[in-house]
Amino acid sequence: MSKGYDHRVNRGDTLSTKTWEQRPSHASSVIEHDVAVDCGWGRLLFGQTYDDHGALAEQLRREAPNQRDVALYLRDPHVLVAHTPDELFIDPSYTYRLWMHAYRPARQPVRGVVVRKMRTEEDARATNRLYQRNGMVAADPQVMWRNQLTPTFTYLVAEDADTGDVIGTVTGVDHAFAFGDPESGASLWCLAVDPQARKPGVGEALVRTLAERYQARARAYLDLSVLHDNAAAIRLYEKLGFERVPVFCVKRKNPINEPLFTAAPPPDDLNPYARIIAEEAMRRGISVSVLDGEWGEMVLSHGGREIVTRQALSELTNAVAMSRCDDKGVTRRLLGKVGLAVPRGRAATGDGDDVAFLEEVGEAVVKPARGEQGNGVTVGITDPADLADAVAHARSFCPEVLIEAFTPGDDLRVVVIDDEVVAAAVRRPPEILGNGQHTIAELIEKQSRRRAAVTHGESTIPVDAHTRQTVREAGYDLDDVLPEGAALTVRKTANLHTGGTIHDVTADLHPALAEAAVRTAQAIGIPVVGVDLLVPDVAGPDYVIVEANERPGLANHEPQPVVERFVDLLFPLTRNRRATRA
Repeated sequence: MSKGYDHRVNRGDTLSTKTWEQRPSHASSVIEHDVAVDCGWGRLLFGQTYDDHGALAEQLRREAPNQRDVALYLRDPHVLVAHTPDELFIDPSYTYRLWMHAYRPARQPVRGVVVRKMRTEEDARATNRLYQRNGMVAADPQVMWRNQLTPTFTYLVAEDADTGDVIGTVTGVDHAFAFGDPESGASLWCLAVDPQARKPGVGEALVRTLAERYQARARAYLDLSVLHDNAAAIRLYEKLGFERVPVFCVKRKNPINEPLFTAAPPPDDLNPYARIIAEEAMRRGISVSVLDGEWGEMVLSHGGREIVTRQALSELTNAVAMSRCDDKGVTRRLLGKVGLAVPRGRAATGDGDDVAFLEEVGEAVVKPARGEQGNGVTVGITDPADLADAVAHARSFCPEVLIEAFTPGDDLRVVVIDDEVVAAAVRRPPEILGNGQHTIAELIEKQSRRRAAVTHGESTIPVDAHTRQTVREAGYDLDDVLPEGAALTVRKTANLHTGGTIHDVTADLHPALAEAAVRTAQAIGIPVVGVDLLVPDVAGPDYVIVEANERPGLANHEPQPVVERFVDLLFPLTRNRRATRA
C-alpha cells in the first residue's frame, strides 16, 4: 500500500491514470492477483489484477444466481467481450472520478441529516431495503455486516435526525486494502436514497462524507460508475467535481442485466406505471406494442396469446367488474351485502337530509361517486356550510356525490392479484418539515418538486382550497415561515397523485385484513384490484373498506413482486422466465 503517495501528482502521470491499461513494472510486487471482492449484491472484479482475459472471463462465469458481478479497470475490455460475446457485454455506463487533491468540503452541512458508519446488523438490513426501494439488486445483509468490519469497505448510512430512520446509504471500496493498489485509489458504489425522504441533499451529504473519509486516508481519487442516462445522478456528481475518465465495466448477460444489453427498450413516452409492465414482459420474451404511451395502453403478445392492457387494467377485467369499482356507491352496497365492513354513507341530495346525516355521524367525508386520484374528495367536514361547499366541489367532477361517516385510521392499500394478496402499503398525507427560513408555500413547492422527480411527474402537491384550508386549520398561512423541525401535514388525503407517500407493510398485514381484501376481489369478480381500507393498526383485524381500484399503480408497491404476478396472470406459461429487476 502506498500511504506515502503524493496526491498532487500530475494527472498525466502513468501512476495516476494508466494502471488499468498497462500494469507498471513497480506494481508487480505490490498488487495482488485475480482479485474479486464480494459486496453482497455481487462481486467487484478488478481487471488490472488479472493477467489474461481467460481467467477474468472464467471468474465472471462463476457469478451467483440473482447477483450482478462487475469487472472494471480492464485492459482492452472490447477484446475480452469479443472472446465471449454471447456471455459478456460492455456496460453502458460512464466512469466518473473525483481527484482528492482538488476536492473541497461543503461550506454548509445538510440540515437534519446525520451521516454515519453502519453500526448494527439492522443498519445492514435497512441498507438492503433502500436498494430494493430503488429497484437495485438486493444484497445479503450478513455479507455487508461482515464487510464493514474490514478496512476494505466503508458503509455509510444517512439518518433522519428527527425520526432516526435510515433514508440513504453509500458504499466505498478502498483499492489499497482490496488489492494493494499502487495508485492509492478508491471507488463509490450503491448510492441510494429513500424515494420518499422529505429532506433534500441526502445523496450529496453521503457522497461528500465518503469523499472526505478517503481524503483523510490520503487516497488519490474516488471513482464511480453511473448509467449513461441517469441525468440526475450525473448532475450531482459533476456539481461535486467528478469528471469522466476512460474506464469501462464488463458484465455478464444475465436476466438482471438484460435491459442493459437488449436493443429495444420500451418507448420513452410510456408512463411509469405502464413502463414497468412493458419491461417485465420484454424480459420474458413477450412482445410489446404501444397503442398510447401517455394513456399507458399496450398490446402484449406471446405464443399466439394477445392481451390489451392499460397499466394494471387488462382485458381479463370484464366490464361488469370495472363498473362495480367505478361507482363507489355500488362498491359499498355490494361489499356490505357480503358482510364486509364499509362506512355508513348516503348519496348527497343537497337538502336538510345531508345536514341531518352530518349531525348524526359528527364528521364526514365527501367524494364523487366516480373518479380517481383523489379528485374532488374533502375529508374532515364538521360544519354544514363546509358540507355544502364540499358537495358542490365534488359535483364539479361527477354529478353523483357520496357523503360518508369519517373513519379515523391509517389509509391502507392492499393489492390483490388472482385472489392472492401480493402487496400492502400505508399511504400518508403529504407533510413538510420546517427549516426556520422558508415559507410554507416555498416548502410545499420544494417538496412537490422532489415528489415529482421520484415519481416521473406522477405526484405533486396542489396548492388549492383543500391545501389552504388544511394549513389554516393547523394555525398557519401559506406565507408563514414554518419553525425549524416543525412537521406540518398540508393535505388530509393520502392520495399519491396529490403528494402522499407510501410505506410498505406487507409483512405486518393482519390475516383478517388480507382475507377482507381477497373477499372484496371475489365479490366484485375482478382479477386485479387495489382495495383501500381505513385501519387503526395494520397488525390488527379492524377495518372499513372505502374503495376498490380496478387499476392500481403497481409501480408504487416495489419491491413486492406485483409486476411479476400481474404478468404471470396474463401469460402463465412465462412464469419460469421471471427475472429479478436491476
